[in-house]
Amino acid sequence: MDKAQHKTFLITGVSSGLGKAFAGAALAAGHTVIGTVRQADAAAAFQAMSDQAHPLVLDVTDFDAIPAEIARAEREIGPIDVLVNNAGYGHEGILEESSLDELRQQFDTNVFGAVAMIKAVLPGMRQRRAGRIINVTSMGGFITMPGIAYYCGSKFALEGISEALSKEVRHLGIYVTALAPGQFRTDWAGRSMQRSPRRISDYDEVMDPIRATRQAKSGKQPGSPAKAAQAVLELVASAEPPTRLFLGEDALHLVADKMKSMQSEMAAWEDVSRSTNFD
Repeated sequence: MDKAQHKTFLITGVSSGLGKAFAGAALAAGHTVIGTVRQADAAAAFQAMSDQAHPLVLDVTDFDAIPAEIARAEREIGPIDVLVNNAGYGHEGILEESSLDELRQQFDTNVFGAVAMIKAVLPGMRQRRAGRIINVTSMGGFITMPGIAYYCGSKFALEGISEALSKEVRHLGIYVTALAPGQFRTDWAGRSMQRSPRRISDYDEVMDPIRATRQAKSGKQPGSPAKAAQAVLELVASAEPPTRLFLGEDALHLVADKMKSMQSEMAAWEDVSRSTNFD
């Protein structure tokens, strides 16, 4: 790989799942990868992957530590060309049964952590007039399902932030993409999922089948993390990356269905929508 093609990636959450796949593919393609992990043993495992693998023990919710840690990594390893905000987790629970603390924790990781990482790399990217930011959202950042209201809320927020940010920085040579996967074969619905206890029987009819189905499908999802990783490399190589990229046939179908439903609902209520202007 020549110097012009070589990139330094910063990928959060590389110890498992999509983050591990993203890092592995970037390393295999000859890139340098700084990968965040939360434990020392995970750092050692990541470093063993390649001479170009540089672990960074950092929790993305430790907001005060992020600027200094990223600045140190850039001094020691080099300017960050590509940020992949992958770190995150799923929360499953009926809204009425889920605490506000669980909501705060979900947003701290999935939203505030991602924004803190973006703010840490933007000054350098802006100075160099070049950079790629890929925020891993979800099809749940556009469609919704009962039982994951907090998760969908966090991913909707990151989708909106990504889209607005892309309009702020594109003229500076910085491209932002919201990467929205469907169901991929990771631990998202298994050990990585945080579940609120059930206690209100009125929700049994809605929630019990969903929880059982999600647990049964864990480890059998249709999406391949390795193929998702190749899509990330294609994004990075593109001269005109999209603002949003859905991954997986399930995501495409569910998003298309929602768009049709939205158009139908907008048409049905168009007269009311138009009735609110001053005469």
